Amino acid sequence: MAQPTVEEFLADLQHPRADDVRRLRAAIMASNDELTEHVKWKAPSFCHRGVDRVTFRLFPADHLQLVFHRGAKPQDTEGFEFGDDAGLLRWVAADRAVLTLGDPAEVAAQQEAIVALVNRWVAV
Repeated sequence: MAQPTVEEFLADLQHPRADDVRRLRAAIMASNDELTEHVKWKAPSFCHRGVDRVTFRLFPADHLQLVFHRGAKPQDTEGFEFGDDAGLLRWVAADRAVLTLGDPAEVAAQQEAIVALVNRWVAV
């Protein structure tokens, strides 16, 4: 069975924050012509030049997360730095961070900062 497109996946998504996922996904995709997307880990994932870089994490369903990573395979982290002046990221490894959105109002209030963060991340 073929993997659904992101649009098909989102059309069928039964999640308390589905509208937030759709809104944030649309803003991210509209912000960068070099991004592509597919479904990974049962959620939308954004790719830059064919490499997965930012992936939604939809469970547990009481919040949303964006996982900022550098692809499926471990990368050399020597000299890797990424500034997060807004303090939105929680680092879980030297080259992997998570952004958690617990309150639905956070998506609207921080959407511009989140989109900018995604675009900076995919460029490193």
